[in-house]
Amino acid sequence: MAQIVFDTERLIVRHYTPADADNFFILNSDPDVMRYIRPVRSRADTDLFFAEVMRYSANNPSYGRMAVLDKKSGEFVGSFAIIPIEHTELMQLGYSLLPKYWGRGYATELVNQALIYVFTSTDIEEIFGVTESLNTASQHVLLKSGFTPHSTAMEGEKVLNRFHLLKQNFL
Repeated sequence: MAQIVFDTERLIVRHYTPADADNFFILNSDPDVMRYIRPVRSRADTDLFFAEVMRYSANNPSYGRMAVLDKKSGEFVGSFAIIPIEHTELMQLGYSLLPKYWGRGYATELVNQALIYVFTSTDIEEIFGVTESLNTASQHVLLKSGFTPHSTAMEGEKVLNRFHLLKQNFL
């Protein structure tokens, strides 16, 4: 079993293992899940991405992309990440959940517990959440968890909204 990074009332967040490759592919190839994140990936592309994810986590055990599991059933729920914003040194958290787990409050539960983890177990002083401007559901989760609007940026044709939270305003 991989190292548990943190858990919530209903979920376990742990590092990915090679046994998670199929679930990682299911998540990254689902157009509903990826709608606001990135284009869906083929199996070959997903396997390459998964290898990168595994390497990053091995070199950065406090961060990376991680598997999210249902505590009771052990079922794969989705992915959680504490990673740099591309082309910056700013750290962000993010999540993607399989559609059958949407609408259950898991995203808010994950983000709230992740903030405790980030601000008590890492040296991060400021954490970001980045959403496509059309992804109002994720923006609501971030705002409900204490994030405030920070800035916008373009990624190709997409407008991205950045939200942030300072450790001093959380603890």
